[in-house]
Amino acid sequence: QVQLVESGGGSVQPGGSLRLSCVVSGRPSPRYCAAWFRQATGKEREGVAFLFTGGGRAFYADSVKGRFTLSHDDSKNTLYLQMNSLNSDDTAVYYCAVDSVACLERADVWTPSKYHYWGQGTQVTASS
Repeated sequence: QVQLVESGGGSVQPGGSLRLSCVVSGRPSPRYCAAWFRQATGKEREGVAFLFTGGGRAFYADSVKGRFTLSHDDSKNTLYLQMNSLNSDDTAVYYCAVDSVACLERADVWTPSKYHYWGQGTQVTASS
């Protein structure tokens, strides 16, 4: 059984930083796709960043490029999202998601329904 537990959300002033963590228990496969999505009130869930734990770099949505950094610690089976220069547009519930293959097809990488396992979400608020 695959379980994901997120932590690290909170409230910061615009320009501040937060680091989200997602502990993955029970891998969907030896190597897998790992992603962060977010959903603001009244909006669709959108992809923020993803990587394949088998190697290679992380990929980012245009809205967060240069500000967010996605990393994975294989020894701890933990996914991290470092978020810098936060602004009000980043305010949302952030979810980590994993799947064996979702990120291997370009058409699927940002599609929430392609990811089988999800965390419970953690609230991030950037407001003065």
